Amino acid sequence: MYDDLPNLLPEHLTLAGNHELVAQAKARPPRILLLYGSLRERSYSRLMVEEAARLLHMFGAETRIFDPRGLPLPDEENAEHPKVVELRELSQWSEGQVWCSPERHGNITGVFKSQIDWLPLSLGGVRPTQGRTLAVMQVCGGSQSFNAVNAMRILGRWMRMVTIPNQSSVPKTFNEFDEQGRMKPSPYYDRIVDVMEELIKFTLLLREHDAFLTDRYSERKESPEALSKRVNQATSAPDR
Repeated sequence: MYDDLPNLLPEHLTLAGNHELVAQAKARPPRILLLYGSLRERSYSRLMVEEAARLLHMFGAETRIFDPRGLPLPDEENAEHPKVVELRELSQWSEGQVWCSPERHGNITGVFKSQIDWLPLSLGGVRPTQGRTLAVMQVCGGSQSFNAVNAMRILGRWMRMVTIPNQSSVPKTFNEFDEQGRMKPSPYYDRIVDVMEELIKFTLLLREHDAFLTDRYSERKESPEALSKRVNQATSAPDR
């Protein structure tokens, strides 16, 4: 399990101490979607989510990384575009998500924002992000900053996601990866381990309570016809 993660010390991975949660993860692996925000050949946000995916796999998760290449600008194409369909289906498939963007002009990149803009709050009666857990990370070309993760927290709240408290911001990211694209051991690497561990824990703790947490008075008081239609659409959606 740890062969592909040489910088880990397995005896300090506390998730292994909770037998009930470990059993849940083994019986039904948490489904985590990872998004990144750069199209460069050596994209450090992509390298970060690839490293995060390895850690999530070690914690028992099933992961998917969305490749944003070929995704049209919002409103440039309709929602039937293959890349838009792929992104939306992955979001509905997921129980949790990891977002990682470079900071550009003090904010997230357009590449990253376009992905979020293609995820509406509602698809018929199905919400592709509501109730999912979320971890946010950013890569910095210079000194450490938190503008991008702060912006992603705003987006996560707007998308009705449960954003975990921990986060990662890596300064001078070009110094933190080797020639093979693997992250070097450092306190920044340890923080990413912490963030992924926390994401898995929150996902496992909340997964059985999704319906309770997202139930709202304003929706319960809808007309019976509208409520019935929304419920029927939700139950006919792909299994999460």
